[in-house]
This record gives sequence, structure tokens and C-alpha cells, in this order.
Amino acid sequence: MGDFNLALVIVAVVVSVIVLLVSVYLLVNYQHPDDANQAYFPKLVVVLGLTVAVLSILMLPADVANRQACRKAVYNGACNLTLPMKTLWLVVYIVDAVLVFLVIPFAMFYYEGDQDKSVGKRLRTALIWVVASAVVCGLVLGILYGLVGKVDFTVRHLSSSVETFPNSFSGLSSGQPCISSLPRQCAASTAPSSSLTTWTMRATFPEYVVALTTIVGSVLFTIFGGVGIACLPLGLIFSFVRRPKAVITRSQYIKEATELGKKARELKKAAEALHQEERSGNKGRKWRKNVKAVEKELLLLEDDMKALEEMYPQGEQAETTWAFTVLGYIAKLIFGVVGLIISIAWVAHIVIYLLIDPPLSSFLNEVFIKLDDVWGLLGTAAFAFFCFYLLIAVIAGEMMLGLKLVFITIHPMKWGGTLMNSFLFNVGLILLCSISFCILCTSNCCSGDLRPHIAISSWN
Repeated sequence: MGDFNLALVIVAVVVSVIVLLVSVYLLVNYQHPDDANQAYFPKLVVVLGLTVAVLSILMLPADVANRQACRKAVYNGACNLTLPMKTLWLVVYIVDAVLVFLVIPFAMFYYEGDQDKSVGKRLRTALIWVVASAVVCGLVLGILYGLVGKVDFTVRHLSSSVETFPNSFSGLSSGQPCISSLPRQCAASTAPSSSLTTWTMRATFPEYVVALTTIVGSVLFTIFGGVGIACLPLGLIFSFVRRPKAVITRSQYIKEATELGKKARELKKAAEALHQEERSGNKGRKWRKNVKAVEKELLLLEDDMKALEEMYPQGEQAETTWAFTVLGYIAKLIFGVVGLIISIAWVAHIVIYLLIDPPLSSFLNEVFIKLDDVWGLLGTAAFAFFCFYLLIAVIAGEMMLGLKLVFITIHPMKWGGTLMNSFLFNVGLILLCSISFCILCTSNCCSGDLRPHIAISSWN
């Protein structure tokens, strides 16, 4: 068991380092060129937020493996020698909440501050806004907690009279499991429906805040997860179907480039006209509608330019560039097919195991347990893969979906063109979704030896 724990610690450290490096890689490739070599504090927050979001998901299979380390121990207290998962879960969720409600808003206010001001003034302004927001949110949460900060549990009230302790238990059997002579009066399954009652207790304030955060995260998770779980694999497959079949000729390239140049000049004229209207103070509904139309056309123009560059690679390594382009589309097809299978499995599992009562089958649970029987950590690894895929689907749905709420516009992230304020906002949404994601996996996709510690301790 000691060797198992040591291996688990090593794997946890290695995975954490890999996640951190991947977060830095995403930041470097998604950031806008205007943010290069500046905005270091918002970038640090982005990397930390992405790392916490991914690790909160990967902690689920780590928790499962940690429980299995002491499952077959022969002495009491063996599980006390494993990783302190309850403490780690608590730390992750506290860091998650601090990032979402304090650090990320502070970084956004700091980033969007007047660049002409000194760093001290920008920090002071951001701090004032964050404190004001925290006071308002604290008052709202305090009022709600005082009015409805209670939890209702449906329980079955059972009672019995005192019986003399028997000298022998030979009279007990499946037909007579109780000491009393009355048949099966101690069994809860035969209790009348009138024994059901509601037990109300006040939740602690941190638990209440986590519950409200989970509700908000569940709404976002439903939107982004529903979009991502379908669009991620289908987008990869359709990308392969619509791939450039061959390199175009130079004359075709010049023709297409000329057409794109005309569109670019038209968009430039439209943007200049809108800028002139903005200076004159004419910023009505029609102006905002035209701005959105120009932004949409600009995005389409950039996509067309990227597609044209793929169809006509240039430079000394043109053949190598085309070969990598072909391999990239083949990889998209493979990942798209695998992702489609996993997406169908997730949807089928939710329908079979969650929506139908009683469940028709435990489905993925049985698959993971049987894989564990084949090799010690194979089921845990498969569970980690399915969890991580769902997180990627949520992130993909969040990045590709442009959603306008009542007061907030969620900007889809773009490779090589995402400003830090949009990056911070999207990372905050991902962190909110990660909480609901963990609850989904622990309550609906785990059973028996695959149920993590958070499901049986932290939330009870």
C-alpha cells in the first residue's frame, strides 16, 4: 500500500505540472498580440484559474485511486495514511470561490483601467470596485441566507418500544429479523407512508454560498456542456469533411486574395464611417447593430484568409506545411469519431442512469469497475478520461458560443486574438461550471469503489 501511495503522489505531482504547462500554452496561443509582453498579473490569474479548473476535475479519479489504496488493508486506520482528499477538496473549492468572486473581477477592473494612470491608481481603482461589488453581493447573500438559508430533508420517522435483550439469537431469521414477536415491525421498508416527515435545518453560510454558486454553475454547465458535447466532435468531423482537398494554383490564389482585399477595403470604409458616427455622438440602436455586423464580417474575413493560407502554403517549407495540414485534418477526424462515441456514451448514461427511475442499468459504472478488474488503475484512468473529455466539451462550448445575457456579453475565445478581459471572464465561467461538473460526476456517474471521497464525506 505504501508503494501505491508513493506512486499516486508522484502521478499527482507530474499531472499538476503538465496541467500548469498546458495552461501556459493555451494562454500564449490564445492571447491577443496587443497583450504580448504586458498584463502579467491578469495572465497569472488566467493560468491559475485554468489550472484549478482542470485539477478540480482530475481530482475525481485521483480520489477514486486514493480510496482504493486502503480498500484491502487489514488494519483499522489504513485510510488515514492516504492523501487527505477531504482537505484537498476544501482547498480547491475555497480557491475556486476566491478566484471567481474576488481575484478575477479585480484583475478585470485592473486590466480595463485607464492605461494613462499609474499602476498604483489602477490598483486602487480596481480594489474600490471589487470591495464595492463584494459589499453588495455580501448584503444580498446575507439577506437571502437569513430568509431562505435552510435545508429540507425528507426522512422516515421510526420508533419502537423497549424490548428485553434476548439470551439467544437463534430465533432470528429472514422471516423474523426483529427481537419483537410482531413480524418485521423493525423494518423501514414496511413502515407506513405517514412515517415520512420533513427535517429542516439551517445550513452554514459557506455551504449556502457553495449551493448558490452550484445553481449558477449548473445553468452555465447545461448551456455550455450541451453545446460542447455535440459541437465538439461534430465540428472536428465536419472540419475534416470540408478540408482543402489539394493545393490551389498561383492564379487561383491571386484571384481569391484580390476578392478578400476588396472585402477588407469595404470593411475598412464601414468601420471608418461608424467611427465618425461615434465621434459625432450618434450611438443609437442602429449604430450598435451596424457595429455588430461589421465585427461579424471581420471574423468571417479572417476565417477566409486562414483557409486561403492553408490551400496555398508559401515559403521554403511549403510541402512540409501542407503535409502537416493534412495530418492535422486526419487527427481531427480521429478525435472527432472518438469524441462522438464518448458523447453518445455520456448522453446514454445520463438517460439510463439519471433520468429513468429506477435506473435501467449503471452502464458506465459497470464498464469502469470491470476495467479495474482487468488492471488496478485501468478503470480509474478510463473514468479520468471521460471526466476530462466532458470538461473539454464544456470549454469548447463556452469558447465557441457567443451568448448575450441581460447585462453581460460572453465573447467566444479566438486563437491568437483573445484580450485578457475576455480571457478572464471565460476562465471565471469555466471555474463556475467545474463545481457543477464535479457534482454531476460524483452523484450520477460513480458507484461503489468508483465513488470519490467528496461524494461520501464532503457533501454529507
